[in-house]
Amino acid sequence: MSYLELFASPTVVFSGLQKDFREADYVVLGVPFDLTSTYRSGSRFAPTAIREASLNIETYSFRSGTHLEDLKIRDAGDFHASSDMGETLRRLELVSRELFKAGKTPVFIGGEHTLTLGATKGFDEEIAIVVFDAHLDLRNEYMDQRVCHATFMRRVCEGTKVRKVIGVGTRAVCREELDHAKKTGIRFFTSQQARSRGTEVISRDIRSHLDGCESIYLSVDMDVLDPAFAPGVQNPEPDGLTPHLLLDLLCDLCDGRVVGFDVTEVTPHYDMGVTAIQAAKVIFEVLCSLEKNRS
Repeated sequence: MSYLELFASPTVVFSGLQKDFREADYVVLGVPFDLTSTYRSGSRFAPTAIREASLNIETYSFRSGTHLEDLKIRDAGDFHASSDMGETLRRLELVSRELFKAGKTPVFIGGEHTLTLGATKGFDEEIAIVVFDAHLDLRNEYMDQRVCHATFMRRVCEGTKVRKVIGVGTRAVCREELDHAKKTGIRFFTSQQARSRGTEVISRDIRSHLDGCESIYLSVDMDVLDPAFAPGVQNPEPDGLTPHLLLDLLCDLCDGRVVGFDVTEVTPHYDMGVTAIQAAKVIFEVLCSLEKNRS
């Protein structure tokens, strides 16, 4: 029995499209856990809400000129999270490593953003991580926890295989995080910079920082969007990106170096499905852009 079979159960199928695992290029896995939420909990319900939203979105992407129906996608269901964070991340690492070694591109639907720590640990080669997030999540501890939604990127950066970390849409940080980013050379682009300088300039700058990186992992915390567009997130922060700016920047990075991505922090009970629809659209467009560039 594989780790995927051991630690996942079937659910509603993302987009209604389902291929056999052996045939699939992309494997979707819901990660329904929010063990360390400190403001608004409920992201454990997001995988189901996002899947339901995906069933009601048309599948042609004008951005990429690609039909989602042409992609080989497997929805592996929902991951079995534990009530212990360490065990949850251990299981997620095992599953992600299995997917990477099988040559699949994993798509993780959170759940809290801490899942990125487990998912990226499963990649055994050097990797660059681009994180679209209002926050840097670089605290060393938060509320007496060293591993939580506010510290996980600090733990990710401590991994020896992580070559670069780039933040996009940043606008909520503390002094400790700014000092750590400066000390360790972590590059980030604020939401104000993205708006004032424009997609083309910011995209070029991000790509220049990724020169020489052979493998890239993309991570999207939905609070990168302004709450006007995504009110149902765990830690909303004003002055965020618009959906079209997020998609422009995100899809521009979807080249053959992208090995996987995640979408996190949707809390469905705080809106009427708006944020889940945005998240489903993000996944659609990333998948279609990846497929176009691979083709």
